[in-house]
Amino acid sequence: MKRDKVLAIIAAHREQLQGLGVKSLTLFGSVARDQARPDSDVDFLVEFNRDVGLFEFIELRLYLEDILGCSVDLGTEDALREHLREPVLKDVIYAF
Repeated sequence: MKRDKVLAIIAAHREQLQGLGVKSLTLFGSVARDQARPDSDVDFLVEFNRDVGLFEFIELRLYLEDILGCSVDLGTEDALREHLREPVLKDVIYAF
């Protein structure tokens, strides 16, 4: 999936995403670099505006997969392992 298409879909669903507690959503990985293959997933880092549990986290991932029509990997910046932090953060694009 192309980066611009992902960003357009996220922008169109911003209100619903905010309703799920999303404060910010950051795109990274092959889609952010516009190097995705047809079988690539879409990688996001999420920041919530409130404490969320596992079920809310999974609900967000499933919602993103539904609106994008592909597999989504979802994480938080705090959960990034130290050796992954720099490579991930150098490619980020803020969806909102």
